[in-house]
Amino acid sequence: MTHTRIALRAGLALLATVAAASTAGCGSQDITRGRVEGALTPTFVNLYQQRAAILGETNVTAASTAASTTCDRGGPKIADVGPGSDWICMITFRDDHGQPQTGKFELQVHADSTYVAGGPSKLIGLAMLTNKEGKDVPNPVFEFDGAIPATR
Repeated sequence: MTHTRIALRAGLALLATVAAASTAGCGSQDITRGRVEGALTPTFVNLYQQRAAILGETNVTAASTAASTTCDRGGPKIADVGPGSDWICMITFRDDHGQPQTGKFELQVHADSTYVAGGPSKLIGLAMLTNKEGKDVPNPVFEFDGAIPATR
């Protein structure tokens, strides 16, 4: 019995070590300010173009939007790396009327390099929009998911 318990404990310890080592590289070290900014900007632009199409605006393109993003995680005392629900990103862009806008987006960045972003309804509209046919449809840019591409 004693040898069985020792072997079981050794096996569990080994399993715990392997599990810890395998989850340590699940994207958290790859989550940096630059990578979050680089992932958020094109996702926002794509969804903003979809929003414009829903509203019947035909003049919104990636070039006309001219979006850029600046992110910060948790303020000046916290490094801008790693997962957390304390990422704030400012997206500057031109709206569907060509006017410059800046909106604050709150991000929940997960260890698997995915995120959920939500922005200001004053700039991007409410959760539901009325499309050009008069039907209420979800606003794709109100709250959205995205992914930070893997490093190479």
